[in-house]
Amino acid sequence: MREQSMPNLRIRLLMEENIGLRYRHPVRSRRITGLGLLLLTGLLSVLALLVSSAQAQLPDYDVLDEILARNVRNGFIDYDGIASEPQFGKFVEQLGTTQSDDLTSTSAKLAFYINAYNALAIQGILNGHSPSGWWGRRNFFQKQKFNVLGKMISLRTLEHEHIITLGDRRIHFALIRASISSPRLSSQAYRPERLDKQLHDAAKQFINDPTRNHFDTKRQTAFLSRIFKWHADGFIAAGGSLQRYLARFADDAPTQDMLRLDKFSIRFIDYDWGLNGRYLGKD
Repeated sequence: MREQSMPNLRIRLLMEENIGLRYRHPVRSRRITGLGLLLLTGLLSVLALLVSSAQAQLPDYDVLDEILARNVRNGFIDYDGIASEPQFGKFVEQLGTTQSDDLTSTSAKLAFYINAYNALAIQGILNGHSPSGWWGRRNFFQKQKFNVLGKMISLRTLEHEHIITLGDRRIHFALIRASISSPRLSSQAYRPERLDKQLHDAAKQFINDPTRNHFDTKRQTAFLSRIFKWHADGFIAAGGSLQRYLARFADDAPTQDMLRLDKFSIRFIDYDWGLNGRYLGKD
């Protein structure tokens, strides 16, 4: 039998090599595709963990609702009850781990800051501080620091540099100062989607509460909380005058008419810094 010529041999070898490549190529493609899917799955898992972690850092207002419902009655706070709630400490921690970028609207910011202020005022009492007395108030509102959005700030800084600057004067009827003369603490957390109604209700409740404000139409004298003295400029800017601002929320029609016409003389009531609840303290 004659040996194959060199050209024919080369052609045969090339054909065999091509056939081999043809068979190896799909395997290699499958390996590359499998590796890509594995990497993509891993990346998606990491992203899911990051998203889950970010969501877990947001304050849980549902938990705050439950705590307030169990421990607040008509604005009266059971501080001992809140001290026994493990979830309250976790909520306070979440105030520090929340990122400012997560607060995507003015309502979200305001709801967060109001809830933060009230929760931290409660925490201040649990820490053993008290706003009773001048030095006590200085320590309580200015010296005591809390972690909010990753920064250590005082209640005064939180109120004046973060809350009041958002421009809604109704916040003064939502912030508690751990004192009897402060607004009554709501038994529900403030929510971005309901914030306007919640603040409106808080304003009406505070302004029409005879233990905090009293309108004597016969004597044409309004006995007002000192909150209206401390923040008079803001209320005047919002309403044209302090009395016209109050008229927006007054329930009594004759009182409302007189306020609209600035008919009242105003006297400010002494502020009671006694505790707005019960706290027996740690054993």
